[in-house]
Amino acid sequence: MNAAGGDSDAPRAELARRIAGEIALSESPGATLRKWRTDFGVSQTDLAESMGVSSSVVSDYESGRRESPGIGLVSRIVNALLDIDEDRGGSRIRQYARVVSAGFESDIVRDIREYPTALPTSRVYDALDATEVVAGDRDTVNGHTVINSIEAITSLSSEEFYRLYGQSTDRALVFTGVTRGESPLVALRVVTPTPNAVVLHGLDGNALWDHAADLARVDGFSLAVSTSPLEESLDELRGL
Repeated sequence: MNAAGGDSDAPRAELARRIAGEIALSESPGATLRKWRTDFGVSQTDLAESMGVSSSVVSDYESGRRESPGIGLVSRIVNALLDIDEDRGGSRIRQYARVVSAGFESDIVRDIREYPTALPTSRVYDALDATEVVAGDRDTVNGHTVINSIEAITSLSSEEFYRLYGQSTDRALVFTGVTRGESPLVALRVVTPTPNAVVLHGLDGNALWDHAADLARVDGFSLAVSTSPLEESLDELRGL
């Protein structure tokens, strides 16, 4: 573990409590463990090595072949994930710190949520009655953020824009009030890494900017459009 002192420990400790709580309280703790492991970009082998167990142990817990891990094992899992992240530079811990310190007005962010387990991107699309235009490199998401497109692009700095990702970039960004899609997709070019999925709400495929699909393919995210009533869509998303 990379030792640190004072307030620099706070984001790690808070994130550890959140992950441990989600795993312990989840109806499917193995799936929640898998969600966090993949969000950290850690293989089963690397996690097992850091914990000092065989990779089959991690696999068995994630698949449900073993009983739900007790609090002691959950603590070891969480600390191993955070140790690996710190050894790699601490990007996930820093991202969480940004989220904790973020404060967005409701006219910019309509909804931001983290899911207890990774969901197929198609579930988000179904909630929004969205039509996929381009398939992405990844077909699951760990959360969503619904953003007022004009307010976000005109009001937020690149650092603030990045905080829209919440705890994880493995999410769906839903831009509302879109007329062609050019502005949000160009804005995403300066924010890395990109989300797993982008939904442009307010237009159909015929009104989509000509280069939108090309940019989505270059950056590897799934792109969809939706014209469903916004408030109904928000209710559906909050039920995921």
